[in-house]
Amino acid sequence: MHERGKSDNPVVPANPPNKAACAAAEVVEGRGLAKGNTASTTRPGHRAGQGAPSALDRVRRVARGDKEARFTALLHHVDLARLRAAYGAIRPAAVPGVDGVTWEVYGQNLDVNLKDLHARVHSGGYQARPSRRAYIPKADGRQRPLGIASLEDKIVQRAVVEVLNAIYEVDFLGFSYGFRPGRKPHDALDALAAGILRKKVNWVLDADIRDFFTKLDQGWLERFLEHRIADQRILRLIRRWLAAGVIENGEWSPTPEGSPQGASVSPLLANVYLHVCHECGEGLYVGRPS
Repeated sequence: MHERGKSDNPVVPANPPNKAACAAAEVVEGRGLAKGNTASTTRPGHRAGQGAPSALDRVRRVARGDKEARFTALLHHVDLARLRAAYGAIRPAAVPGVDGVTWEVYGQNLDVNLKDLHARVHSGGYQARPSRRAYIPKADGRQRPLGIASLEDKIVQRAVVEVLNAIYEVDFLGFSYGFRPGRKPHDALDALAAGILRKKVNWVLDADIRDFFTKLDQGWLERFLEHRIADQRILRLIRRWLAAGVIENGEWSPTPEGSPQGASVSPLLANVYLHVCHECGEGLYVGRPS
């Protein structure tokens, strides 16, 4: 989660994808061929109740067995244990957000802080804070904007991402590598090499989606999430993070588009956006949702 993406107006395919190439990549990956699951009407939701064995295991089983299932009860998986694990996964030296709270200071009264945070998340009292704007240089000389979240936002985002990964890691395709658990760039290079050696390859395309994180269409993203997520509490959290805005030089600015690059939740949201564009988008999405 600490890795930064190589790239950041949402870009979607103008032409149908090369299905043969996609299928070949899936076969090289050792997975079955991709199945479309977002073009049809979704069914009423499934509930992953408190008695589900091994917490998120039942969520994974339902997601794997029913590609049209929409999950209506997910927030209860964001429990104290998961919030504690999320806190532990944050780098202690990470730069603080607009709240100025560091990992070390928060941990001095960790149990009380996490119990209070848990109560606010589940009662609806939790409010996302704006991100603090920072910049890092890019290879081409431009500056890449980063959004540094406050510590509690980092904790809740990490916990929510873990829950949503139980669904989306079942959905994502074998040739998808960016920002996924247990996958790294070298795995993608290995798969590329294997594909070139085992399949007839006439060309290789190197493409970059310009300013993707900062230009991502929030309206379409919410609709894409609703293909699988029917728990309005989870969706409300995501909307709050997207709408929290940024603070730069002491001035707050709204964020009507994009998802903060550097936020723990943004890589998953980006992958969901691109995955659904691929699955649904045998053509293209035009304009904004009404």
